[in-house]
Amino acid sequence: MRPVRILLVASHPVQYAAPLYRRYAAHPVLDVTVAYCSLKGAQPGLDRDFGIEIEWDVPLLDGYRWVHPPNWSPWKTGVGFLSLVNPGLWSIVRRGGFEVVVCYGYNAASFWIAALAAKVSGVVLVFTTDAHALAPRDGQRWKPRAKQLLLPHVFGLAEACFAPSNRTVHFLRSLGIARDRVFLTPYVVDVSFFSSLAQSVDRAAVRRRWEFSAEAPIALFCGKLVPWKRPGDLLEAGASVDGLHLVFAGEGPLRPSLEARAADLGIRERVRFLGFVNQRGLPDVYAAADVLVLPSEYEPFGLVVNEAFACGRPAIVSDACGVAGDLVRDGETGFVVPVGDVHTFAQRLRTLAVDRRSWRYMGEQARVRIAEWGPERNLEALVEACTTLARGRPE
Repeated sequence: MRPVRILLVASHPVQYAAPLYRRYAAHPVLDVTVAYCSLKGAQPGLDRDFGIEIEWDVPLLDGYRWVHPPNWSPWKTGVGFLSLVNPGLWSIVRRGGFEVVVCYGYNAASFWIAALAAKVSGVVLVFTTDAHALAPRDGQRWKPRAKQLLLPHVFGLAEACFAPSNRTVHFLRSLGIARDRVFLTPYVVDVSFFSSLAQSVDRAAVRRRWEFSAEAPIALFCGKLVPWKRPGDLLEAGASVDGLHLVFAGEGPLRPSLEARAADLGIRERVRFLGFVNQRGLPDVYAAADVLVLPSEYEPFGLVVNEAFACGRPAIVSDACGVAGDLVRDGETGFVVPVGDVHTFAQRLRTLAVDRRSWRYMGEQARVRIAEWGPERNLEALVEACTTLARGRPE
């Protein structure tokens, strides 16, 4: 079978995507090129949400073919529709002989340059989205109505849509996108990377660095300390659970207020703020903790759950997280709690302190579940989707 020529248009290199691109590049049925609109992430730079300069400790540009047409935007260091304007995408699509063009988003001018070039060239156009609800991150009330009106037309322009979760599949179907035009391509991480490193972690030694005992129950928050992730919910819930220790791995504008609140609650001695933890340091953190907690009010998926599961740790997540259902199954691989329900979060965390056996069981089930939701499944889904779309394209 002749390989399907695919162009993946991405805003910038991402630590989760690079291992997948390497798998795509090695597959005999795929001929993949990644077009980056920016090289942010592959180079040291300020992360606006973390509030610090980030340099990833894993390779992001090795092992696959990629291009970077210049970004002509005068606002390239900012955010918004005009922060990415890469006119070179037009000629890349028009002259590249691609059969499928996948745009990882629609909220920047560059995606529309690639999309228009694909439509003019008769190339199959695919949009991806990880949204599973109309509510925006910033809470502005006019946006849900606007999205309800516009998104059916946006996604309707493409021959297909890729969805990383079943909740996104249902969301796209609710917008009127036909079933046979929606493909589930699971959101995944490099499971073997996390699981292999976690197996060699000296759990007791990590806890000693934190000045926690080997027996202490530990709940972990991993992510940016920003309002929409609601890290304060874990702090408030954990304060009411005797003996529970809390670890926050991440940076962000809420850190000073969280530290002050921990002192006000009288639990400062059983709370640790680790700051930003790079990829190779995360398995240590997951392995030393007992459960991951993700209380977000806005979370398209929640890939930290994939990471925790790969390290054999269950998760308690809010019902706003895209992982709810696909990965976090209530009472099996963790718990799903209503957003902002600190009381229920505390109840679930309390079981950690009194019933460690059930949490170990959930961790084992989490490891089993993530083995079914890993890079291999994503690769199989992409191959099936792109070959199906390419076969349906007129010669």
